[in-house]
Amino acid sequence: MDVEKVFHMNGGLGENSYAQNSSLQRKASDMVKHITLKSLEETYVTTTPKSMGIADLGCSCGQNTLSTIREMVEAIDEISHKILDVPPPEYHVYLNDLPTNDFNAIFKILPDFYKEMNNDRHLHDAKNVSSVYIAAYPGTFYGRLFPDKCLHFIYSSYSLHWLSRVPPGLYDKEGHSINKCSFYISKSGPPQVSKAYFNQFKEDFSLFLRSRSKELLDGGRMVLILLGRRSQSHVDRGNSFLWELLSRSFATLVSKGEIKQEKVEEYNVHFYAPSRNELEEEVKNEGSFDIEHLEMFELERNSGPCMSHGTAVARTVRAIQESMISHHFGEHILDDLFDIYGRLLDEEIDVEDIKPISFNIVLKKL
Repeated sequence: MDVEKVFHMNGGLGENSYAQNSSLQRKASDMVKHITLKSLEETYVTTTPKSMGIADLGCSCGQNTLSTIREMVEAIDEISHKILDVPPPEYHVYLNDLPTNDFNAIFKILPDFYKEMNNDRHLHDAKNVSSVYIAAYPGTFYGRLFPDKCLHFIYSSYSLHWLSRVPPGLYDKEGHSINKCSFYISKSGPPQVSKAYFNQFKEDFSLFLRSRSKELLDGGRMVLILLGRRSQSHVDRGNSFLWELLSRSFATLVSKGEIKQEKVEEYNVHFYAPSRNELEEEVKNEGSFDIEHLEMFELERNSGPCMSHGTAVARTVRAIQESMISHHFGEHILDDLFDIYGRLLDEEIDVEDIKPISFNIVLKKL
């Protein structure tokens, strides 16, 4: 399966869209927003450019994307006016995601976004309101995207745990999966599975860092938010357990005769949750960046009066994984699959909470 041609968040504004099911991601980015804006402000103060290049890698679609950009612009505007007493810079904002992303959903709301943002900025400083230019840059971030030294700041939220491909080491010489017990790393899987995933992560993350080091100006910064794991063990009640429950959901469909077991055994995800040590080691080995900040954090349950936490998580996972699952299995299983998944999540949470963890990393270009 060619990930670059298939994988995307669900577009549009429908019930199963990413725009309607990304509150967990927004909640996480809000938790570390003070770190993001502080890093952005420090970058601006030390470089004071007249034109500032900012990239959002893995931007997806929906309001999360533009609300983050607005917060960045407002933060730099305030620094310019109140501390440096200079006109704010022009903002060149590059939104990146795979070509399959629903960029049109962003473009459709841009006019209202510009109007509302500029009205608010004029209220604070009627004379010195600079331009904000937003453009789309489709393509994988596992490789070069931008010209040399054109960016001051890079932001990426909940994208880097997605690998460039399903690790080739998961398949034998005949092309059959060696990971028939799960979609991801599991207790019952062979040890070669975790090795294959780790090797793919190292290859991808190193290429990501090497590519960004050429595109960032000296002293530029990156703020990265991604899923990870608490310890060296891959098996816990965190991100790996969410995949285990999805595997169980598929097993239920097999038992009901809705899909073939052989089809399930062929499926693997292009995901890796690194540990803190693995992240630090890869940054050190690549050598272009200094780690200014690295913290681990958890999200609390996200349920409300209208739906359970399990249902909310299932809808979030569906908005992210639907493109890959429907490509391999067909669309007809989706409603039943994620109903089962939501129920399994709620059952497990009643026994013991599932606590996926995330990392927030700030890297400064050396």
